[in-house]
Amino acid sequence: MGENSERITLTKGVYWVGAIDWNLRDFHGYVTPRGTTYNAYLIVDEKVALVDTVNAEFAGEMMERIRQIIDPAKIDYVVANHVEMDHSGSLPAVMEAIPGAKIYGTRQCKNGLSQYYHAHGFDRWDFEIVETGSELNLGTKTLMFIEAAMLHWPDSMHTYIKEDKILLSNDAFGQHVATSNRFNDEVDDVMEDAAEYYANILMPFGKVILKYVGTVGELGIGIDMIAPCHGIIWRKDPGQIIEAYGRWASGENIPKVLVIYDTMWGSTHMMARSIVEGVTSTGVDVKLINIRKNDLSKIIKEILDAPVVLVGSPTLNNGMFPSVGEFLTYLKGLHPAGKKAAVFGSYGWGGGAVKAVEKELEAAGFELIEPGFQVRYRPDKEGLEKCRMMGERVAAVVKAM
Repeated sequence: MGENSERITLTKGVYWVGAIDWNLRDFHGYVTPRGTTYNAYLIVDEKVALVDTVNAEFAGEMMERIRQIIDPAKIDYVVANHVEMDHSGSLPAVMEAIPGAKIYGTRQCKNGLSQYYHAHGFDRWDFEIVETGSELNLGTKTLMFIEAAMLHWPDSMHTYIKEDKILLSNDAFGQHVATSNRFNDEVDDVMEDAAEYYANILMPFGKVILKYVGTVGELGIGIDMIAPCHGIIWRKDPGQIIEAYGRWASGENIPKVLVIYDTMWGSTHMMARSIVEGVTSTGVDVKLINIRKNDLSKIIKEILDAPVVLVGSPTLNNGMFPSVGEFLTYLKGLHPAGKKAAVFGSYGWGGGAVKAVEKELEAAGFELIEPGFQVRYRPDKEGLEKCRMMGERVAAVVKAM
């Protein structure tokens, strides 16, 4: 098993038994150049519980980690915090090894697992439905369950180890990064990874996240450690990631402008550069992003805290450029809240891109702050000056926010 063959302990009796996916490069459209981990946790007490499993192809790796600690047959309970197959994929293998174990999850979780694994003997599995506040006593440790519907699926749930104040948070508070280290104080730039993860997976659920944070507050629980199902474990100052989620979910922005575009023969690029010059002249921070030269997931991370976005596209076949369309489709699914936008572009024998981009931005929830601007063929000196002035106007909007 290589570099992680030793036991990895969160606290006495609580172990990481997950798997590292060093070579994952795409997670349902989210580019993952640093890979990921699938985190599962084993709690050994008078009774033994396994919280979550791993992607199916890593079932053997997880089971071997468990064997280094106990005989898997001694597992009494399996907690399914989430149905999605990167976490539940090894459940059939686990239940084949320990058919007498009882599974705990939400009602929605039971429904989802029954549909995924009806051909793997689900009807023979002993399933107990739980809800927020339900508890499972293991002896000296108590598991409390917290429903987290739409973080980010309807079935999502978190498991809290009361005596150790550890929150096993499944897909919340995670990151897509593969590393031989397991804790946030051992890894650099983890907050950047966490921001990108939030932007690409949890951004649409800001209101739900704020409600969840309120629920945790009402339960009056202390949190000394947060152990998600992807990435590292927050053992040093776990409050920092909770505070960050509160900021992101509230739509907190910093004063910056993003100029996001693609170009066919360079005209839209010239316009974008002039807009950037206009923003820069006002002292407002600005970033120029060519869609085809940047991963969509990285672009979305930049949008997370940007109040104003300008999108530029050349016209192709009376519509927007294909790469711009791909970007806007991805963006629309995430539906960022409280963002403003403007559109620019170029065309040859017929226009259409600017209006098409405006329509998509409005569908994604953006407020258009001024009419779109376009030039025919190539911008002349006057056209570039108008672009520069557009940048100045947009910067003024940012300063006024």
